[in-house]
Amino acid sequence: MKLDEKVWRSFQISKVFRENTNKINALDYSGSGELLITSSDDDSIVIYDCEEGKSTRTLLSRKYGVSLIRYTHAPNTVLHASTKIDDTIRYLSLHDNKYLRYFKGHQQRVVSLCMSPIDDTFISGAMDRSIRLWDLRSPNCAGLMHVNGRPVAAFDPEGLIFGAGIDAEYLKLYDLRSFDRGPFSTFKIPSERGTELSTISFSPDGKNILVSTTNGVLRVVDAFNGQIIQTFTGIIAERTERGLHLGCCFSPDSNYVLAGSQDGHLHVWSVKTGNKIAVLEGNHPNPIGCVAFNPKYMMVASACNNAAFWIPNLEELQ
Repeated sequence: MKLDEKVWRSFQISKVFRENTNKINALDYSGSGELLITSSDDDSIVIYDCEEGKSTRTLLSRKYGVSLIRYTHAPNTVLHASTKIDDTIRYLSLHDNKYLRYFKGHQQRVVSLCMSPIDDTFISGAMDRSIRLWDLRSPNCAGLMHVNGRPVAAFDPEGLIFGAGIDAEYLKLYDLRSFDRGPFSTFKIPSERGTELSTISFSPDGKNILVSTTNGVLRVVDAFNGQIIQTFTGIIAERTERGLHLGCCFSPDSNYVLAGSQDGHLHVWSVKTGNKIAVLEGNHPNPIGCVAFNPKYMMVASACNNAAFWIPNLEELQ
């Protein structure tokens, strides 16, 4: 099924899960797309079967807390940041619920965590104004950069370069093999005083970068020349206190951007035209902090305190 405006408008919630008592702070799919995992501020990790549409397992991380959960390339191991005791990144075996390795170095809260799409490298950014490169096979940091603000970082789809957003002003691109020489491109991003970058992510085709800020503004930036291709707004009320982190992502074909909103709806825009093509009724009782399109199946997951699975309504499309 090809994604177009008609298909987008047919998306509806197929399942709602109320497994959590506090905000879900991250969600991620396994490489096969068969599993979804979430981490929550209630210290729980929940695993879902995307084919069956059900939750299959809950693990607790009461001692360290859990945030920014990410699948590695194995479906039974994950990385996550800590919210208690210290700011260590932890490598967890889901098979027996035991930690395989600890990655120590950050001195303040980790706010960005991204697994390489091609190997065991991963990158982290923290409020101690540092970005660190790691390898799952070693507890030692493989690379360290000090930056001038709150950093968010992401790999490109080929795993050869990474982007780093610094404060709300700059987007810098680094070659993974020579990042210690500094960025090979630096793009200035329009920003408002008092806002921060929330997330950055590359489109699956590698041509664009989606930048979200804590005042609810999304920008699609050309990954080659830094031009602002589109700016999307309208997912946050005007008088809202700044600092809201809302989920957003590209569609697998790179042609659309979808984002959660403060009022629990999903908004969908065309990257090519900049037009908003759908506002999907989500009935999320709280702002949608996480959104992700399944890499293999025609489904979207979104989360506030609840998690929801979305699929197209095939009857509407006949």
